[in-house]
Amino acid sequence: MTHTVRFQRVLRAPADRIFRAFIDPDAMVKWLPPHGFTGRVHEMDARVGGGYRMSFTNLGNGQSHSFGGTFLELVPGERLSHTDTFDDPNLPGQMTTTVTFKPVLVGTELNIEQSGIPEMIPPEMCCLGWQESLNLLALLVEAEIPA
Repeated sequence: MTHTVRFQRVLRAPADRIFRAFIDPDAMVKWLPPHGFTGRVHEMDARVGGGYRMSFTNLGNGQSHSFGGTFLELVPGERLSHTDTFDDPNLPGQMTTTVTFKPVLVGTELNIEQSGIPEMIPPEMCCLGWQESLNLLALLVEAEIPA
């Protein structure tokens, strides 16, 4: 048995900027790891059929978990989809994350679905992590920095 979680969020930023935050390694390590974790992108090939590898490290105890996946769909500013597989054999299976970007009056509406979450990861824990990550994403992409 696996779990699926869904999120909807409106950000005060253009879709192209938010899309870049999902495929730029430097941006990803700034917003994707939930509170208490650091992130490292080990490889990134942001093209359909290309892949990525990343790890999160718990700052408190130093334990890391790594994962990677393949990009299934990349339509800049509109949609992206990729697989995720944990390196830990205790977290089997393959997840799929799909993000759609819809321009709205005040910015961009994001709709995120992550399916195939391993049974041993409680869905509420996954929800909490995503909520923390999306708060960090908002701080990154909503910043208006003068030229």
